[in-house]
Amino acid sequence: MESILVTGAAGFIGFHVARRLLADGGAVVALDNLNSYYDPNLKKARLAELAPYANFRFEQQDLADRDAIAELFAAYRFDVVIHLAAQVGVRRSLLDPHAYADANLIGFLNILEGCRDVGCKHLIYASSSSIYGANTRMPFRTSDNTDHPVSLYGATKKANELMAHSYAHLFGLPATGLRFFTVYGPWGRPDMAMWLFTAAIMDGAPLKLFNNGRLRRDFTYIDDVTEAVIRLVKRPPEPNPSWSGEAPDPATSRAPWCLYNVGNSRPVEVIELVQLIEQAVGRPAVREFLPMQPGDVLETCADSSDLERAVGFRPNTSIEGGTQLFVEWFRAYRRS
Repeated sequence: MESILVTGAAGFIGFHVARRLLADGGAVVALDNLNSYYDPNLKKARLAELAPYANFRFEQQDLADRDAIAELFAAYRFDVVIHLAAQVGVRRSLLDPHAYADANLIGFLNILEGCRDVGCKHLIYASSSSIYGANTRMPFRTSDNTDHPVSLYGATKKANELMAHSYAHLFGLPATGLRFFTVYGPWGRPDMAMWLFTAAIMDGAPLKLFNNGRLRRDFTYIDDVTEAVIRLVKRPPEPNPSWSGEAPDPATSRAPWCLYNVGNSRPVEVIELVQLIEQAVGRPAVREFLPMQPGDVLETCADSSDLERAVGFRPNTSIEGGTQLFVEWFRAYRRS
């Protein structure tokens, strides 16, 4: 049985990926530092859902602790690493930049070194739609230039892609980067729009709508994201034999390295999301309209056709259906 490391397994996407791997009979070592970026009790509740699986092990470690991560890799010698841990949040990166350097740069370097040391067969790591920064041509394509991030968070994710490429080139480490687009669903993050808006509407509290609610986001349901990750686990990237330094493809390489967008490809205006949550909750929202925030972008939309060609999969959960599923889960979670 392959040994699989899932970092950030007490987080939103990491939890769902770990649970799916375990349900499919995999052996998972889950890594998380259970930090207080949001309520650690939610993270512990996710871990409690994973604990009954016989092939589940949890390690509480900080990615930035070089010695601890090296010892972890030496102990388990992971065949596959799914690296989903990070310091997240565009706006927070304006306030606490060193946390992003520690987790997203130093932490990622420690993961790369661990993979190199044990001869990992496939590293899958989370990138972000924030990579696209100042780009405005829609949809965003992995073939687009991404040299103009507008937040430190986006810049660290761009750096992760470049760091992974260097290890793929120098050491033959197969590395797949996934640019996630506004993931939502049950067990989601309390700092993201779906949770914030639902809680505010249920509580009759004002909800903040930046740029007067006229931002558009490519909301992507968690089950679709999880399916994409699972399909890619056994599909490590191969070198692209037609890659040319004269006209370099930004998403592939002569090295075993590639990038994919993971998005729904159906952007929704935030004000429309509010209306869908109002319908699901059964009460109106109290709206507070605010200006555009530093680091935000007006719109995101993924071209995920590369992913569909690679693994025959495309997201298929509508925002209407996904919103209803989230609200139902949220009601039950609050009652628990």
